[in-house]
Amino acid sequence: MGKIYKSIAELVGHTPLVELTNYEAKYKLNANILGKLEYFNPSGSVKDRAALRMIEEAEKSGDLKPGQTIVDNTSGNTGIALAAFAHAKGHEFVTFLEPGVSKEREDIFKAYGVEQFWFTDISDEVTESLKRGEIEVPTIEKGVSAFAEKNGYYYTDQCGNINNTLAHYYTTGPEIWEDTDGKVDIVVMLAGTAGTLSGLSKFFKEKDENIKIIAVQPDEKSRLDANNETGHTIDGVVPFYQFPERLLPPLIIKNNTVIDECINVSADNAYATGKELVRTDGIFLGHSAAAALYAARQVAERPENAGKNIVVIMADDGTKYLSTDMYK
Repeated sequence: MGKIYKSIAELVGHTPLVELTNYEAKYKLNANILGKLEYFNPSGSVKDRAALRMIEEAEKSGDLKPGQTIVDNTSGNTGIALAAFAHAKGHEFVTFLEPGVSKEREDIFKAYGVEQFWFTDISDEVTESLKRGEIEVPTIEKGVSAFAEKNGYYYTDQCGNINNTLAHYYTTGPEIWEDTDGKVDIVVMLAGTAGTLSGLSKFFKEKDENIKIIAVQPDEKSRLDANNETGHTIDGVVPFYQFPERLLPPLIIKNNTVIDECINVSADNAYATGKELVRTDGIFLGHSAAAALYAARQVAERPENAGKNIVVIMADDGTKYLSTDMYK
């Protein structure tokens, strides 16, 4: 109230925590489902937090020079956030996009004037791993890092940058803690780079080791790989639980991330949940947010969780998914 901001960088965070009361009533849930609506961030997703911190910390250290171009590999949201804050701070942005991202994401990058490449442009090794249905982060990082060095760009490396984790440790976690007066029992979320997962696990386990961290991942039939011809995927996230270490998001390993449980969710159940919530509570969700809510409902239905506060990280809204089967 009564304040004029000087940059969108000042608008990141302090997103609302909303109880899904109509949804709870429909399913006669005895637990409280609290949605952390991250699409209230200025570029529309939870990734604003990490993007801003990665840029600002690189500027402080001198690794990112004034006017220098930034590059990163992305499934969409982090890249959009990096483009927004890069422009706000006088930088350009170049992106390497994961195959299969929604048309809306491509169009947003075009609107930002971002030069777009694809994971398959990185190297033949990356292309072959994608054909196997695998995303090998170290191979991708190696290729994009070489591209950045060749062109004199700064590589934010969201998959390995500790500031991705710290953004949530210092902002998202404390906001939830404050808004609930410390009454948090369970936190539910998906993972792409695992910055949100690693940061919130670290924060809440330090507050109270009994707070449960529940990760969610696409089930085997809902993953973006060469064997999935249905078009029904959960965009922007990766399966990671009980996978070989070479396929794990590096931030999970770097932070010794504690995960108490992992729930597999199908794209079809995520899609149905998203379409349902917009009718019960007027909240318009993207793929991963809807998948997280579907998992949270399963957790809320367990008798032992009656009366507990279940926080769901809702990474973005549905506007980037209108061309997908979720909202067709």
